Amino acid sequence: MKVDCLESTLEKSLQAKCPSDLKVSILLDFMRGSRGRKNSRTMLLPLLQRFPEQVRVSLFHTPNLRGLLRLLMPERFNETIGLQHIKVYLFDDNVILSGANLSDSYFTNRQDRYVFLQDCPDVADFFTELVDAVGDVSLQLQGDDTVQVVEGMVHPYKGDRAAYCEAANARVMGVINAARTRQQMLHAQTFHSDSLGPREDAAAAGDRRPAPDTWIYPLVQMKPFEIRIDEAVTAALLTEAECGARVYLTTGYFNLTQAYMDLVLGTRAEYQILLASPEVNGFFGAKGVAGAIPAAYVHIERQFYQEVCSLGQQERVQLQEYWRRDWTFHAKGLWLYLAGSGLPCLTLIGSPNFGYRSVHRDLEAQIAIVTESQALQQQLHQEQAQLYLRSGVVSPATFQQPGRQVKLWVKMVTPLIKNFF
Repeated sequence: MKVDCLESTLEKSLQAKCPSDLKVSILLDFMRGSRGRKNSRTMLLPLLQRFPEQVRVSLFHTPNLRGLLRLLMPERFNETIGLQHIKVYLFDDNVILSGANLSDSYFTNRQDRYVFLQDCPDVADFFTELVDAVGDVSLQLQGDDTVQVVEGMVHPYKGDRAAYCEAANARVMGVINAARTRQQMLHAQTFHSDSLGPREDAAAAGDRRPAPDTWIYPLVQMKPFEIRIDEAVTAALLTEAECGARVYLTTGYFNLTQAYMDLVLGTRAEYQILLASPEVNGFFGAKGVAGAIPAAYVHIERQFYQEVCSLGQQERVQLQEYWRRDWTFHAKGLWLYLAGSGLPCLTLIGSPNFGYRSVHRDLEAQIAIVTESQALQQQLHQEQAQLYLRSGVVSPATFQQPGRQVKLWVKMVTPLIKNFF
């Protein structure tokens, strides 16, 4: 259905009386997009063949999957090495940031988060440039279903790994540094160092635009290219959250990095961490080894809960499990409530799960929304409350429930594979 909409719009652009400059750029992961006989790649080929001048399909291939490993790893399992995991949808100056893909379940019974940024050309330009940059270091899908590298670019898995990663870093950091410069100029214009505050200064200049009350900071994490902005900002937020502050953190796959766990357990803010119960885990009921993944998450959750209890911090750090009949849970993000405030002043929303893969293996992006707008703070609070409304607090009794008994082999294997999911 989504591909049909693109085709219809492209068709209309060809039939328009005036020449159309409509371009469609699609960035997917190579392995995930090529999985199975019918996949994203085969669905998009007709568009590429029908509108070759208007459509670009880029397939990111992690540089870490190469040689014998690439040859031997079966489908689905090869995706554990690293993915293009960014979920951003751009339409002119409008942006949707999410953790959701465009598969059918996300439109029916899979819980996720979305934010729609309307008429935000600066944010739209940044993410357009980011998608173009990652696209340039990806393989380009051709009309005959082959792939090619962009001219002058190192091949991601046939070429030298270090040379490829260095080139990719330069291409992506060029976008980030240019955006950072623009943002610094905007801040300088908004917050002058003279005696006038931003509102008085704007009025004195005859500027009728209201002073901004909301700021959006794009955060990018691409460890394969040594780009670690999101990791640094997330760690800073967890570190600086003061006594009395509340942090609501949610992830569909509870597998925090050791650094994040240490920060949660070692700082003074209150934490309410929302995670998926086994029944709403996306792998629940899967065939083969994948069917044991929910049990592995239960094992990780229990270990963390036991550590919380051993430190006597169960009042400060609370785990909650999301459950909804016939649904799966894929929401991720963070809300920060300052001490004494009943509304959040900041949220993180995007693709990262706060786990090892998000930090070390995949390409990720999210935004930090910082706001003084009470109306927006209220909306963010309602979003958080609605998610947590369908949850139950984790206690020792949680792990005595039927289906929570983790098999010995899963316990033994989990430490070895937890960095891959």
